[in-house]
Amino acid sequence: WPHVPLPKRTKTLPEVLSRDEVARLLARTTNLRQNALLMTTYGGGLRVSEVVRLQVSDIDAGRGMLRVEQGKGRKDRYTLLGPRLLAELRRYWQLYRPAAPWLFPKQSKPEPMGIETAQRMYYAAKERAGITKAGGIHALRHAFTTHLLEGGADLATLQRLLGHESVTTTMHYVHVTQSQLTAHGSPLESLPDVEAVR
Repeated sequence: WPHVPLPKRTKTLPEVLSRDEVARLLARTTNLRQNALLMTTYGGGLRVSEVVRLQVSDIDAGRGMLRVEQGKGRKDRYTLLGPRLLAELRRYWQLYRPAAPWLFPKQSKPEPMGIETAQRMYYAAKERAGITKAGGIHALRHAFTTHLLEGGADLATLQRLLGHESVTTTMHYVHVTQSQLTAHGSPLESLPDVEAVR
């Protein structure tokens, strides 16, 4: 049966967290460490594997950038570090003094936090916030991308921020941006009034 085509896998669009839901999620963390980690994931559009391996030296406060070392595809890149995230990371640093070089080390030893731990933080905050949308911590990366697109960011910029090899991967997010879908309105709205043409 080598020539029988396989059925196409069903593609489902991810349920994107709204800005309000992201704010509620961050408000429902139980300590500054959890809040800093989830805020960094969303604020920089990071994969969970990237956020847990961030080093203190990756924070470029002067340029307002976050260095992501050897992300997916073994390529370094820079992403956003806004004033609000920088302020939160400074508060976190002052309180926790994380074990060098890691920004989010394990509490027991100077190693990067486990991906499972970061996922548990996300799920716990999501449950406390009453958010029922499916998906794990990667939803924060989806939200980052979608919210930037809705704000007018271009695909080439997003591709660089996300570390995508191909812009085709970045284009998948266009399908889930509400403002772009509704910006032009339905063509039905531009038809003359039915009563006027009778």
